[in-house]
Amino acid sequence: MGEFDLIERYFKRAARQPAGQVALGVGDDCALLQPAPGTQMAISCDMLVEGRHFLPDVDPAALGHKALAVNLSDLAACGARPLAFTLALALPAADETWLAGFARGLFALADAHGCELIGGDTTQGPLNICITVFGEVPVVNGKSQALLRSGARPGDDLYVSGMPGQARLALDALQGRQHVPADALAPLRARLEMPTPRVALGLTLRGVASAAIDVSDGLLGDLGHILQASACGATVDTSNAIDLIANGADTSGPEGQFLMQLPATQRLALVLAGGDDYELLFTAPPSARAAVQAAALASATPVHRIGGIEAAPGLRLIDAQGQPVSGRFASFDHFA
Repeated sequence: MGEFDLIERYFKRAARQPAGQVALGVGDDCALLQPAPGTQMAISCDMLVEGRHFLPDVDPAALGHKALAVNLSDLAACGARPLAFTLALALPAADETWLAGFARGLFALADAHGCELIGGDTTQGPLNICITVFGEVPVVNGKSQALLRSGARPGDDLYVSGMPGQARLALDALQGRQHVPADALAPLRARLEMPTPRVALGLTLRGVASAAIDVSDGLLGDLGHILQASACGATVDTSNAIDLIANGADTSGPEGQFLMQLPATQRLALVLAGGDDYELLFTAPPSARAAVQAAALASATPVHRIGGIEAAPGLRLIDAQGQPVSGRFASFDHFA
């Protein structure tokens, strides 16, 4: 099977976007996008490399899902509605079974978010997946409604969505650093290999949140990007964060029971420094607390307040009594 046969068979299909938004998709030298009037383009790119971002035995459908999910997560953090994406794919060989599974997972998530594949490239080489995603955000009275990292202000509350820490625990188990029973590992592995991009939450937070970022390298490390961009500091209440890893888990089932039996210090480290969560970390003024909870309810996404933004630079961790918490919670760095 040649390169163009591969594209034709697995990645070319009729456009599913409303007429006018994707004017021209797969099959030409360039795709043509036509954003709706009064909107701004949001663009992000992520690369997944075998052995660095995913394990060699990952199910290809799950990998197709994750390849797009990590990009949609960036749009979610910006409050952008997904529009289209490109796919650059390096393959060791044209394995038809693998390609069918990968395309199935990729397009299932794309269709769920109305996001059209509009082009890309394929080549032979070590397995490497690079997606560039395009979204749109409204511009109202000349002002973009995009959520940025630079909008946090002293006095704002700090929130995180979902179940941070579970993905890292799954990775530790799969790489032999942590024993996890098989019945507990299955749902945790799904959090690692098929994360849920919080697009619906990001859209409902427009006009509510003051700043946002998605958690990919670790909660505290990604919080640092908000603090740097916003020129402020923060305090994180570890007593509000320590049990987030079990948020939403059935505590009577094997997954929940295992999570709650982990030492509190380990749970905290997984939550604060785990990475691969693709949850949203965001700030909002205290006056917006009801609006934040309404956004969480509308998007069916659990959200928890874990601290606050302060004028004094730096990051401080405290316990339930307000006392300082020490510890090193280093986030992932590809070149560290």
